[in-house]
Amino acid sequence: MLGLSWALAAAAPSSVHAGAQAYEPLSASVQAALHKSVSDLATPFLAFDTEGEARLWLTAMSKRLAQRMPDRLQREEFLVTVHYEAKRAGLDPQMVLALIQVESNFRKYAVSRAGARGYMQVMPFWVKLIGDKDHNLFHLRINLRYGCVILRHYLDIERGDLYRALGRYNGSLGKPEYPSLVVRVWQRDWNYATRTVDGARTGSRS
Repeated sequence: MLGLSWALAAAAPSSVHAGAQAYEPLSASVQAALHKSVSDLATPFLAFDTEGEARLWLTAMSKRLAQRMPDRLQREEFLVTVHYEAKRAGLDPQMVLALIQVESNFRKYAVSRAGARGYMQVMPFWVKLIGDKDHNLFHLRINLRYGCVILRHYLDIERGDLYRALGRYNGSLGKPEYPSLVVRVWQRDWNYATRTVDGARTGSRS
């Protein structure tokens, strides 16, 4: 495992396909569990077996993101945080990158018509429901934390069905267009086979 910290992430303008998570009452136990999940703010790190593997992943992803985030330190801080928050929630980091691309096109201050905010287009009601009043959904770390925790919650509700979970995330449950788009972007732009430092492939895990 490699611990890395970097500067704040930037944004790039483009069209987005943002939707909105729908408000649903939560049981007290689920609400408490989600609140705990968004409250811990340990320092992000890249969770790989070796530092070399971590740097290979970071270099590969940074190249793909360079046009949208020109500043290298900003890209790397963003990518480390995405990887950490995705792994922490049991999600594939490349899938989360695809979701961010579809939802906001990596625009930190994106706001949808429904009021969803930031990179992962999180609806403000989540702050009242599971967070703290001082949580700013335009803050890089907080936005990614909420987004990953919410998607994990939807995956649990849907018993691991990614397409239905993505539909819930976007507020388009039952419609195939959005989940199909996220998966297509994931496979096209963010697919990554882990390599060792000597260049050997070690599979398609993150």
